[in-house]
Amino acid sequence: MPPPPKRSYRLYVDIMAFVKQQKNKAYYKRYQVKYRRRREGKTDYYARKRLVVQAKNKYNSPKYRLVVRITNRDVICQIVYAKLQGDFVLAAAYSHELPRYGVKGGLTNWSAAYCTGLLLARRVLNKLGLDEKYQGVEEADGVVGLTEANEEGPRPFKAFLDVGLARTSTGARVFGAMKGASDGGLLIPHSGNRFPGYDIETKTNDDELLRNYIFGVHVAEYMEYLEEEDEERYKKIFAGFIKNGVTSDAIEDMYTEAHEAIRADPTHKPVAKKEVKKYTGLKKALNKKQREARVAAKIAAFEQSQQ
Repeated sequence: MPPPPKRSYRLYVDIMAFVKQQKNKAYYKRYQVKYRRRREGKTDYYARKRLVVQAKNKYNSPKYRLVVRITNRDVICQIVYAKLQGDFVLAAAYSHELPRYGVKGGLTNWSAAYCTGLLLARRVLNKLGLDEKYQGVEEADGVVGLTEANEEGPRPFKAFLDVGLARTSTGARVFGAMKGASDGGLLIPHSGNRFPGYDIETKTNDDELLRNYIFGVHVAEYMEYLEEEDEERYKKIFAGFIKNGVTSDAIEDMYTEAHEAIRADPTHKPVAKKEVKKYTGLKKALNKKQREARVAAKIAAFEQSQQ
């Protein structure tokens, strides 16, 4: 093929000078796909690395995380540590266990998250034999503080909060679970700047407001408001409380008794699984002779019915 005319070749070169090639062959040869859970948007590996990596002078001692996940119907709290093979769960607690302790509704609110964190803390300390040495805050008063080590005996069980991809906005329920675990006797490094009632200007916490959230006083106040202003919406939102006969006056006592019951017996009790009957309606496939015989029987039955 003859070379292009001199004038058109110069025009081609001038045009290509203004075109920036973003991705060439070398780029695609070196491209490396991200981790599967990053592609699915499930794991923040930047945060996970800092939660998992342990100092080398700790001699293979695990670094524990307080993993809090909240779904539409449940609050999940776990104590997790990482190995090369993957994550291992030391202990777990779920808000669907709270009806056993007297919480008859609202299993995903702030108070239920606190109870779930408290249940996890008492359960893991009971499992490790530290429940007697670290009682935590037996009567929640909303004061922000960390578990202090005893002069005699082992140090408190330490874990770091893992919120995953949840937004860490002020008053979020993940911090309710963290507060429950901290009051339960675990050492979880934190400050009070994400608890309800924190004043960003004065840098102080409203202990009374935080206590109200722990004992569900804010839920009781909203129940009273809706019951007077919008009865239809009240029946829709608080259907679970109404079904179990829980009124706004009884909510604080309900959570108080739940805290006492959790401390009395935090051990997990498995629920008996329901027997699932296998479906036996599937029939074995017929061969050709059986299919022909079935068709002949239907034809004979039809002819007989026409007589």
